[in-house]
Amino acid sequence: MVLTARRTEPVTLLQRERALRPDLALIVSYLALSGLGLVMIYSASAPRLLADGQSPTELVRRQLIFVVVGIGMFILASLIEHRTLKMLAPIAYVGSLVLLIVVLYMPVVAGANRWISIGFFRFQPSEVAKISLILALAATLAGSVEKTMHWREVAKSVVLVAIPAVLIFRQPDLGTMLVLGFVAVVMVFSAGITWRQFAFLLISAVVASVSLFKAEAIEEYQIARITAFLDPTADVANTGYNLAQSKIAIGSGGLFGRGLFQGQQTNLSFVPEQSTDFIFTAIGEQLGFVGATVVIGLFAVITWRLLVAAANGRDRFSQLVAIGVAAMLVFHAFVNIGMTVRLTPVTGLPLPFLSAGGTAYIAMSVAIGLGHSVWMRRSPVPVDADL
Repeated sequence: MVLTARRTEPVTLLQRERALRPDLALIVSYLALSGLGLVMIYSASAPRLLADGQSPTELVRRQLIFVVVGIGMFILASLIEHRTLKMLAPIAYVGSLVLLIVVLYMPVVAGANRWISIGFFRFQPSEVAKISLILALAATLAGSVEKTMHWREVAKSVVLVAIPAVLIFRQPDLGTMLVLGFVAVVMVFSAGITWRQFAFLLISAVVASVSLFKAEAIEEYQIARITAFLDPTADVANTGYNLAQSKIAIGSGGLFGRGLFQGQQTNLSFVPEQSTDFIFTAIGEQLGFVGATVVIGLFAVITWRLLVAAANGRDRFSQLVAIGVAAMLVFHAFVNIGMTVRLTPVTGLPLPFLSAGGTAYIAMSVAIGLGHSVWMRRSPVPVDADL
């Protein structure tokens, strides 16, 4: 099955010169989530900071800097032409691998080698690796002139994913490794993978996962998270605590929420990591079901616009880039929101544009900007989409 579209008519010089038009629906949704994120980060972090004798605005002021930089990077990414981006794909991929190797030799923070400290800023290479993998896969898969993939393209894709996945697993960061896998599956499926090839990849993934467990390569805390997901009442005081408090916070919000800055779970700091991994609990408690639905709706709008951009992309590379970005956004949002209501195991994946964090926000802004660039340079002639 091929989800990418092919142009059926040549593009004239006059058509190439049409003015770039931004996607207002995507931009408004992106900015709305960013603004709401600042409010939620302040509401979730202020009580903790005050209790520690610090300024209640310290975290939100830092995040505001990242938001400003991220918006600037979004605009810059939107202006990059697809041929330039394709040319830079190999450089970006190799550069991300170098960073993933370097970070393994950095000091351990919170039990992991995930960050490179640059002054007051902690840079996370795995966030850059997600974007570079999308570009590398798009460049590789775009080379096929047929509707179905050859086995050599499948092999190349597996190698492209496996190298950064192994390096990220060593940090360890199982959540980000799963992101790479999901994005790769969606992109190769969109590029025209056959069911036989898909079955081969699926079986290989299962075998690799079982091998990791048998080799005891999975960290104990990662196994504990899976156990808590399967039975959250087994150890509520420890591994199941986050999930229990998360469900209480979201459930107490009801239909319309307790009101901004009025959440008891939030104000009393019952939910751990609430300004980062569990930011959705602050939304659910304070804004209720309605507010949570609006947030999910904004993510849906961005995903919809990315898929529309993919369907109207000028070439196969552009289309695959937009599809890859959409897959990454959906996986992040689904897994992060899902873990707060026990749909998925607890992971360290942030909620895009809402969770506190500099590298994650800026990287996702760049990714959305690249998808937006595809829309602004969309094909000006009818396309034949094999949907």
